[in-house]
Amino acid sequence: MSEVIAALSRHVSGALSDGERSIAYPELAGIVADIGRQLRASGARTVGIALDNSPLWAALDLGVLSAGLICVPLPGFFSPSQLAHVIHDAGIDTIMTDRKDFFLGLLDHADLRILEREHCGRKYAEIHCRKNVQAQVPAGTAKITYTSGTTGQPKGVCLGCDAIERVAKSLLQASGANADDRYLSVLPLSTLLENIGGVYVPLLAGATCHLPPPEKVGLQGAAKLDAVRMANAFRQFRATSAILTPQLLQALMAQMEAGLPDLRFLAVGGAPVSMRLLERAAELGLPVFEGYGLSECASVVSLNTAGSHRMGSAGKPLPHVSLKFAGDGEIFVKGAVMLGYCGADNREDYWPSGDTGYLDEDGFLYLTGRKKNMFITSFGRNVAPEWVEKELTRHGAIMQAAVFGEGKPWNTAVVVPRDPACVGEAVREANRDLPDYARIGKWLVADEPFLPENGQMTANGRLKRDAIWPLYREKIDALYEEKS
Repeated sequence: MSEVIAALSRHVSGALSDGERSIAYPELAGIVADIGRQLRASGARTVGIALDNSPLWAALDLGVLSAGLICVPLPGFFSPSQLAHVIHDAGIDTIMTDRKDFFLGLLDHADLRILEREHCGRKYAEIHCRKNVQAQVPAGTAKITYTSGTTGQPKGVCLGCDAIERVAKSLLQASGANADDRYLSVLPLSTLLENIGGVYVPLLAGATCHLPPPEKVGLQGAAKLDAVRMANAFRQFRATSAILTPQLLQALMAQMEAGLPDLRFLAVGGAPVSMRLLERAAELGLPVFEGYGLSECASVVSLNTAGSHRMGSAGKPLPHVSLKFAGDGEIFVKGAVMLGYCGADNREDYWPSGDTGYLDEDGFLYLTGRKKNMFITSFGRNVAPEWVEKELTRHGAIMQAAVFGEGKPWNTAVVVPRDPACVGEAVREANRDLPDYARIGKWLVADEPFLPENGQMTANGRLKRDAIWPLYREKIDALYEEKS
């Protein structure tokens, strides 16, 4: 039996809340069992969940888990064509949603059965797609999480329940989660990291999960943010823990003059975190802990903790994780590895992460970049652009930076300035800390920030270089043609 499901019967107080309604553990256990029975009786096999953050989202997810069916979270930030691809690719035969009309239009065929349901004080539709063909997935798949990637259609990562819960138990230990915690969910629950860290870990601990709708924490769509509302949500819920991307952390800090008194563990990940941001967080008294993970390894791989913390690192590997490194620095991860991609069995003992890095003498993991983003200068030196970008954004004048230099004698940066007048000095300071082959020779100002809504950043904060490069290629080429 799932350990997360079993935990619902162990605890009494706490559980789920959206700020208006609370559901205690005994009531939640009954709701989850009821959802599981209904799904089994309906003949569902692969179930998609399409809702905003709420106690209902978590209850439906747990209900699918209790029924032993396959759960496929459907991200609200996916386009209609991406959602259509996921439904077909995963062989989803049942969709639970409060956007019935949208999905009826998307499915666009008559052979549907619609059941009206209500749980957690909210109504939703259960749409059964009788014609959808069951997809080929590895045996033991409990959840298929789709990664947005940088190009092409989303790719389905198939995970077993044991892998997911292995990560949840490691995070429970590393984060020190306990029954007195009040976790605040900010990221979408359709994101694997938030699903595990924001629901499964608090439930294992017997804590309270605050799952308010996006607008209550200041999020609108994939990129628009009301930082004042987010800061107020932290105060209103007296949050003790949460997970943020670097962009959200930066926005939160801009609204604060001092730390949040109840906050004890703020995990930050999804993209490289600048040292300046970490240093500023420390000045404000925020307990920020950087981590690293990937969907193919059921999310978190390493994490800084209160008892083992080294600023600038991605922390030590979690208890269930083993790492090894290729000659080019690529990180290979063992422990909680996926069963395969949807439609193929890709089992690996050690998963090739595509990221490069190293362990220091004390066992802390440092990331140097993405292997596929690595470029080679005209002098034959390998440069990880993320490393250089991290040095640039350590300085307050630069908010974002994208570095290029394939086959060139020096590197170019496209920068999003915070203080345009001081960018030049910031670049000079970064260059002083970089070896000659990694330094920025010239830079230009971006036309607009790199954001998910303009297609230049993923939802979790990684730059989409394939989208940024064509926009600035001519300007960058012109810089190389100028006389130095």
